[in-house]
Amino acid sequence: MSETDRGYGLLSETSGIEETRSARWQRHLPATSGLRWLAAGWRDLATRPLASLAYGLGILALSAGFVWFLGYVGRDYILFPALAGFMIVAPVLAVGLYEKSRALERGEPVGLARMLLARPAAGAQIFFTGLLLCLLMLLWMRAAVLLYALFFGVRPFPGLGHVAELLLATPRGLALLAVGTAVGGLFAAFAFSISAVSIPMLLDRRTDALTAMGTSMALVWNNLVPMLVWGALVLALAALSLATALVGLIVVFPLLGHATWHAYRALVGREG
Repeated sequence: MSETDRGYGLLSETSGIEETRSARWQRHLPATSGLRWLAAGWRDLATRPLASLAYGLGILALSAGFVWFLGYVGRDYILFPALAGFMIVAPVLAVGLYEKSRALERGEPVGLARMLLARPAAGAQIFFTGLLLCLLMLLWMRAAVLLYALFFGVRPFPGLGHVAELLLATPRGLALLAVGTAVGGLFAAFAFSISAVSIPMLLDRRTDALTAMGTSMALVWNNLVPMLVWGALVLALAALSLATALVGLIVVFPLLGHATWHAYRALVGREG
């Protein structure tokens, strides 16, 4: 066999592997898939619930500490962008919850220690993805500050007690609310598309960060309606957590973390 024939054979074999792998990726899932993922996530949460609830309590403590720190250093004007940015980095913080769902899937014992010491199959690639998401969150927070300066100039932030009046009772405030929502929506859409399944994939498979994020974007695009519904469910549960002064994170964060693992399994499947 010539070198050329051997090269073509290797290329065909590689292409066959990629085609087989791509064939397992799901496209055009039902619009109600998110409800099934939430139900599966609830089952994982209800199985050995103390570990998941302790994980959620840790996220609550981290969030409350961050909110207190912003107030302590006089940066309360970025509180709302920071809370929105939290949703950008949340998939990275949920790695331990993915690990629990994966262990339950395999019938393996799991506890809080294993969740906190999860070892991603992709190694440091998952931290690279987390770094990119953190940078994206910081970029969104900076954009929010610039938008405020664009509409109100160098006027000091009036404080959280007057923010509703500032945004809802003035023409500039309404304009800022509209533009900020549009810009924030773009950041959120991009962050959601690259992180929907990339973090669970990096935990589960030996791949690189860019491949995982690209795969996530492709799967979101090819399942646009169910992923929009899923995003709306995530947003609604996040709003519920805010309405309870973040206390709801103790349950909501583990629920969404476990459900995200099942979303990953539904979209990507198992690696042969």
